[in-house]
Amino acid sequence: MTTHQRIKDRKIGIIGMARSGVAAAILAKELGGVPFVSDAAPIQKLESQFAKLKAASIDFEAGGHTARLLESDYIILSPGVRPDIDILQKAKSKGIPCFSEIEFASWICKGTIIAVTGSNGKTTTTTLIGEIFKAAGVEAVVCGNVGLPFSEIVTDIPQNGVAVVEVSTFQLEAVEEFHPHIALILNLSPDHLDRHGSFENYKALKYRVAENLTENDWLILNEEDSALTRDKIKTEAKTNWFASIESTTASAFVSEGTLMTRVDGRDLAVIPVADIRIPGPHNLQNSAAAVCAATLMGVDPEAMGEALRTFGGVEHRMEKIGKIAGIDFINDSKATNVDSVCYALRSVDTNLYLIAGGRDKGAGYEPIIEHGRGKIKGIVAIGEAREKIFTDLGKSFSVTTADSLEEAVSLCFEMARPGETVLLSPACASFDMFTSFEHRGRVFKEAVAALRSGKNNSEKVQS
Repeated sequence: MTTHQRIKDRKIGIIGMARSGVAAAILAKELGGVPFVSDAAPIQKLESQFAKLKAASIDFEAGGHTARLLESDYIILSPGVRPDIDILQKAKSKGIPCFSEIEFASWICKGTIIAVTGSNGKTTTTTLIGEIFKAAGVEAVVCGNVGLPFSEIVTDIPQNGVAVVEVSTFQLEAVEEFHPHIALILNLSPDHLDRHGSFENYKALKYRVAENLTENDWLILNEEDSALTRDKIKTEAKTNWFASIESTTASAFVSEGTLMTRVDGRDLAVIPVADIRIPGPHNLQNSAAAVCAATLMGVDPEAMGEALRTFGGVEHRMEKIGKIAGIDFINDSKATNVDSVCYALRSVDTNLYLIAGGRDKGAGYEPIIEHGRGKIKGIVAIGEAREKIFTDLGKSFSVTTADSLEEAVSLCFEMARPGETVLLSPACASFDMFTSFEHRGRVFKEAVAALRSGKNNSEKVQS
């Protein structure tokens, strides 16, 4: 069946009225489909989405999912929609196929798809690959779980263009034919256990990014990740490895302080490690992963080095937002799991006060102890997980709680001294208090800006 036949005049149910759901609905409409969008949220929370759907003459409902969805030829799921909700169980019993939004968009994509997944570093690596292509003059778009939904930009990608797609486990839950040319799995650590149940289930979903690869495709893996080196991933693709250390088997690696790439058996220098702008050992791995992917696409090492020398990172990921009274503030709101916080702690060279908490994702917080010992001077816990954080970490660090992020910022500022750091690195999802990790990061930055302006009348700000 052609893509045209899969969409033209088809009744397409779409569950979830967030950005990717709306984008999929508009795309379906533009291609001749008959989309119907459904969301469980109350009407008053969806006004902006309603406006977009009305402007595109797309039918929709809110406040719950009705049997109208069961009239669909197939259903497209937004990433936030759990696959076990009642309406999807009914759809399954009626034999109605369900696909993720990235699957739907991939049917339409004319260009090459590079898919990036992993527990940490997805956004940085996805964005960095896009920057490398930009430096090399390759037409590429960065989309998926970062920034723009795949469906929103897929028709703009030419046949010789590249879609660099960040992919989450939520998106991989409902794929059947999703077929990138290059798939990267950066690393694996327990995450989203509240949704997936176990680390083994979580890993199995990550590995789905490779299940449709053929012998003409590539799977890129982290040579330093024990799960990836141990587990057998079912794929027909050729496998490449990357590493942030010396390696005789990796295709991108570090040798004598220089990031290298291996091309046709020749080792070529990309950039001295000291010149890579984004700091931290985890970002050296991310850089090696990006270089590995770019090499497979024929990008010159000089263009890779140029991008790595100028790329300053992504918003809400170890984002330095300023200094007040000699105290540094870092916004790492995108650190939504414990491993991500451990990476952040390794990247900060000063003593620090940590703001953590939000909606718990099912993993313990104890790994923070090892990486924070001798560095964390205090923790302020917020959100639904604050009591669990106190229980897990209270014997190792001074842990206090706050009712809001603004209060947490003020408490940390009062405790910190010149030369120290206040780090927002939550280890949790944001949905208990915020609409997204971006929203949480913006609130943090606004709270720091309020300190800088002296709105709290602190003598410390004036000193």
